Parts: sequence; C-alpha cells; structure tokens
Amino acid sequence: MLLAKVVGTVVATKKDETLVGSKLLILKPLKQGLEEVEESDKVIVAVDSVGAGIGELVLMVTGTTASRVMNNDKAPVDAAVIGIVDDIEMNVGC
Repeated sequence: MLLAKVVGTVVATKKDETLVGSKLLILKPLKQGLEEVEESDKVIVAVDSVGAGIGELVLMVTGTTASRVMNNDKAPVDAAVIGIVDDIEMNVGC
C-alpha cells in the first residue's frame, strides 16, 4: 500500500466496459522524507472504491491487487484507492 493525495478527477465518457460507473481520481503518491512526508512529482490515475475527494489523503494499491478491487481480474486497472486516511502518526529517527 502507498499513501497518496487526491489532486483531481478524470472524466472519460468512452472507456472499457469494465470501468463503466467507476470514479477515476488523479493521485500524487507521497514519498517519505527525513522530517515530513512530501508529495512526489509523479501523478497516477486510479479507480476510486471508497468515495474519496480532492485534497484527501488516501491509501492506494497498484498492480494486480488494484484490478482485484474491481471484482474483475481482467479489468484494465493499474491503481486503486482502497481507503481514506484519518490520521498518521510517525516517529522518525528510531
């Protein structure tokens, strides 16, 4: 699992039939720095399975795990949002 920030949405009226009805989000994965968690320069489009919105911190999965979220292993999905983060507690330097 990875942490990411929702930075936008994607609207695609024509898409693979396995994605019809799915909400698509633009995510910026987070990278862990020495003192704080920072946004990466990379962006990813992910299927939303939990109803996340712009500005929220989420848990995401990639690869075959993401396609399982769709209940269809053949769905063309590389990334999926599987949780909305309420709080993070880190003890850096231990």
